[in-house]
Amino acid sequence: MSLGVREAAEALLSGEEREPLTDAWPALDVHTAYAIQDEALRLRQERGETVIGVKLGLTSRAKQRRMGIDSPLLAWLTDAMVLPAGVPVPELIHPRAEPELVFVMGRRLSGPGVTAATALAAVDRVYGGVEVIDSRYRDYRFELPDAVADNGSSAYFTLGPIGAEPSSLDLSLEAALLEVDGAIVDTATGAAVQGHPAEALALAANALGARGLALEPGWIVLTGGMTDAVDLRPGSRVAAHFSHLGSITLAGS
Repeated sequence: MSLGVREAAEALLSGEEREPLTDAWPALDVHTAYAIQDEALRLRQERGETVIGVKLGLTSRAKQRRMGIDSPLLAWLTDAMVLPAGVPVPELIHPRAEPELVFVMGRRLSGPGVTAATALAAVDRVYGGVEVIDSRYRDYRFELPDAVADNGSSAYFTLGPIGAEPSSLDLSLEAALLEVDGAIVDTATGAAVQGHPAEALALAANALGARGLALEPGWIVLTGGMTDAVDLRPGSRVAAHFSHLGSITLAGS
């Protein structure tokens, strides 16, 4: 028997590993999954969390092909997800880390009709970042509606030390080297994110606009993983080194 929207939201906020919602709720669609995501946000706000932005997931073409979709998913960021630099990652179910390019909005941006150029013009600063994801589903097994309902596997994120004006960089060529315990394991450029991270930003603005919402001034937008995510095991260290935006190191607890 499937859960209702509120029951599903509460289950995903419990912090306990579980089977995908679609196992018992095969008719779960993306529209209902976003309703679950929004209900979970409401519950987060009830316990004192504040919305500070959004994140995109499945922005790389390779990840989309694996999931059988042609568009990223959107999820919420709250102040409880901010991990200050140097603080060990709290204990999670099965954390993974991935480097991202991160925008901080300078002015309100609302769809429809937002292009990459108009999106980038609304940005105040761009940072390198590392997102820690942690699917609530056992063995990271899920369908697209499961991932949407689970708020895009969100857990924590850390911003790098350098905030640059977007016009000062070619973000499609901004590179990230991903290091695990001293060994470089992957590398990518901003072009891995929808061809240019501003394209992901435009997608976020247009998707929110379709729901009567907007990206607000000061909001943070995580544009999606540049590389595949890597496991963040207890005692391990994961670092992301960006061409112009500094380095970030995370330690597994």
